[in-house]
Amino acid sequence: MAAAVTVVEAELSGNDASPAAFSGVVDPGWDQSQLRQYNFPTRAIPRLSHADPRAEALINNEEPVVLTDTNLVYPALKWDIDYLQENIGNGDFSVYASENHKFLYYDEKKMSNMQNFVPKSRRMEMKFSQFVEKLYQTEEQEEQERVYLQQTLNDTVGKKIVVDFLGFNWNWINKQQAKRNWGQLTSNLLLIGMEGNVTPAHYDEQQNFFAQIKGHKRCLLFPPDQFECLYPYPVHHPCDRQSQVDFENPDYERFPNFKNIVGYEAVVGPGDVLYIPMYWWHHIESLLNGGITITVNFWYKGAPTPKKIDYPLKAHQKVAIMRNIEKMLGEALGDPQEVGPLLNLMMKGRYDQDLS
Repeated sequence: MAAAVTVVEAELSGNDASPAAFSGVVDPGWDQSQLRQYNFPTRAIPRLSHADPRAEALINNEEPVVLTDTNLVYPALKWDIDYLQENIGNGDFSVYASENHKFLYYDEKKMSNMQNFVPKSRRMEMKFSQFVEKLYQTEEQEEQERVYLQQTLNDTVGKKIVVDFLGFNWNWINKQQAKRNWGQLTSNLLLIGMEGNVTPAHYDEQQNFFAQIKGHKRCLLFPPDQFECLYPYPVHHPCDRQSQVDFENPDYERFPNFKNIVGYEAVVGPGDVLYIPMYWWHHIESLLNGGITITVNFWYKGAPTPKKIDYPLKAHQKVAIMRNIEKMLGEALGDPQEVGPLLNLMMKGRYDQDLS
């Protein structure tokens, strides 16, 4: 994707009018027919040079931005399936399979909290060559099942991959970390998916640089203050931090606030780096008929909590408080299933009316 150094200033528009949202993108290598249609408005995430002061201001303000020219993963732009298969090594990789195109991840450690929980995708360990065989088999036979590799880049990879990895623009990204006093880099995650794969809306408690290597992905983002519109699963649920709402077929009776959702979106291509601030929701899609996609994520812990807290609290601070309350109640009650009833008992008739 060619770099576009001007910021896109798009008014809110319905999804069917989204070409305006991408008017600043030059020669994108994709078209609107490859985007799924949703019934909520979106605004374009700015696309800027990493040297543009406006990009710096957005990151400082914990707002998303697409950086077009960081060269963060330049040595990896040659990665394709053949190159990876030859050089990535003989370790075991985590591969997820879904009966449809959606990959709703789950924490296996929390499965004991929900006796009736049935995962909507399943995780397998396999060699990279086995994953490639499965990938092509699924494509050729046009099966309903989809596969997705999600693996931390570690010391089991081959020497050429290590050399490429060491050639990343660590100087630039380390400066981002130092300037904002972020915590340590916790992981680099390699993601390889099929066209049309969807990772439903979820949020992370870390800063994220989402670096695209091959293919294009559409990224829908939502700020932390839209927490009540996205209805995350309870903290003790295996699908914690993920939205219960099916974007393609929202149940407005169960989730009425979803009618008020407003998204930010961008399509990222090879060489693009999307900054996703901590606690921002992100819904990621490989484009329809877009081929195989390859991405590397860079996760950093947030800056330490300041000794002096400024009020009013920011939306992400309130989300952190809510999470901690749920965790504390689960530990105190000894049974996560009792958390919801206790919270309902506390609230009912006490805070849902005018007490003046």
